[in-house]
Amino acid sequence: MKIAVIQGPNINMLGVREQNIYGPMTLEQIHQGMKDQASQNGIELEFFQSNLEGEIVDKIQECLGEIDGIIINPAAYTHTSIAIRDALAAVNLPTVEVHISNIYKREEFRQKSITAASSTGVIAGFGPFGYNLALISLGQIINEVKAMEEARKQQATQA
Repeated sequence: MKIAVIQGPNINMLGVREQNIYGPMTLEQIHQGMKDQASQNGIELEFFQSNLEGEIVDKIQECLGEIDGIIINPAAYTHTSIAIRDALAAVNLPTVEVHISNIYKREEFRQKSITAASSTGVIAGFGPFGYNLALISLGQIINEVKAMEEARKQQATQA
């Protein structure tokens, strides 16, 4: 199983920016924790971070046919990017959107996620541990999708 972890703008500044909101962990520390969890579960992770909307759209599109699922923190683009939402819809892969902070307890403009409509689920407010929750959730979703596809194939061959 291969999962892409896509990080949006300013996520590379974790550990430095607004620690009262995002905590002291760096992006590298979060990714290392995910790697440790993934290796115990036979999951391969591919990490990507960009501050540029178009690069994130390109990365999502590159996942088609190469990746089983996506964990994404679109960061500020969560609230503004129809392009990222449309890219997620186009590839139609199981996707879990992650937010370190609880976006629903923040400023009004942060309480609406445009990208959530193209995500299988959203995890918000659990700090960096939200990425681990996303990994567990997405692994389960991908396994269920694969099992359903296998069952359909078996039914087709029996018919």
